[in-house]
Amino acid sequence: MDTTATIAVRVRLFAMQRELAGTKLLVLTLPASATVEDAWAALVAQVPALAPGRETVRFAVDGDYADAATALHDGAELACIPPVSGGEGEDGDDGPKRILEIREEPLGSDILDRLGEQLATDGDGAIVGFIGRTRSTPGTPAPGQEAEAARHEGRDVETLEYEAHEPMALNVLATIADEVRDRFGVDRLAIVHRTGEVPLGEASVAIVAVSPHRDAAFDAARYAIDETKARAPIWKAERFRDGHVWIGAPARTGPTQEPSGSDDR
Repeated sequence: MDTTATIAVRVRLFAMQRELAGTKLLVLTLPASATVEDAWAALVAQVPALAPGRETVRFAVDGDYADAATALHDGAELACIPPVSGGEGEDGDDGPKRILEIREEPLGSDILDRLGEQLATDGDGAIVGFIGRTRSTPGTPAPGQEAEAARHEGRDVETLEYEAHEPMALNVLATIADEVRDRFGVDRLAIVHRTGEVPLGEASVAIVAVSPHRDAAFDAARYAIDETKARAPIWKAERFRDGHVWIGAPARTGPTQEPSGSDDR
């Protein structure tokens, strides 16, 4: 066995990690037998400021969540997922069944109506929509952001900014849509999330679930927003006049075991 063989791994950093490292991409040269944990150790050796975040970081290899023991390969992309903030359509025979998007453009005040019109058929008796709006009151700071949050205590948020690992986020949204179909029998679903700067009072996320019956549509919409907030690699920074605070909790890498989510943040 050649113990001198090496692999090159592309490491992507996001949100607070990107700021600490001063870059969003690093290339690591590692032993051919390296795991995700080995890559993290090598990363921290280069950027020691990342070390305190180990308990809350999650990892993805080539766009899928992975644990620390996962073996890496030459050319692998390792995404380090800090605490998350709390597309494409799939067409059916009689219209789109899913609308899953990450977009920078404003969603507009009529987003729920537009999504409902795209999804609903004559056989659907219920359209349930949810809008997540940006607000002036601060949320819960991500681990490691407590001191910065304390510095802005008592102040109103002036605007919010969202960042996403877009290819992986769309994959996670597609998985959530599959779970909505399997758990609730609802296959007409929209999840649309903004990135970039979102002024106060504007929509940052829109969910629409369409079904013949209201109970299934309500359950599907609630599950979709709860799982999106808990699992999609999307980050939110609350911006103040003289600084910003990253908001969120460690990403959950799989679905909740309950029929309806309860992660309200």
